[in-house]
Amino acid sequence: QVQLVESGGGLAQPGGSLRLSCAASGFTVSDYAMGWSRQVPGKSRELVASISRAGDTYYADSVKGRFIISRDVGKNTLYLQIDSLKPEDLAMYYCGRPRLTGRYYYIPKSYLDFTHWGQGTQVAVSS
Repeated sequence: QVQLVESGGGLAQPGGSLRLSCAASGFTVSDYAMGWSRQVPGKSRELVASISRAGDTYYADSVKGRFIISRDVGKNTLYLQIDSLKPEDLAMYYCGRPRLTGRYYYIPKSYLDFTHWGQGTQVAVSS
């Protein structure tokens, strides 16, 4: 059974950093492309970062240069390093996985490419 459990969210100041984690079970993180999305109430979900099985990465323009997606196969965990936090980064963050393993170099670029999501972890930015 596929399970994704996010953690690491919290309150940070503008310019600060957070590291989100996503513990996966029921599959191996390196066998699938994976990604992080975020959502604010009343707005559509946005894919912010994804990683292919090969390790190639994609970032939304709004987070490029500030977010880094990575994975640790030994811990079977996906990470999202968030630096230079901005007020507009306030959202619920979810990690996700597509239904199929896909091609080795396939990089999802839309949250619609994912079928499995965790319960989310909240990121808040203090003023």
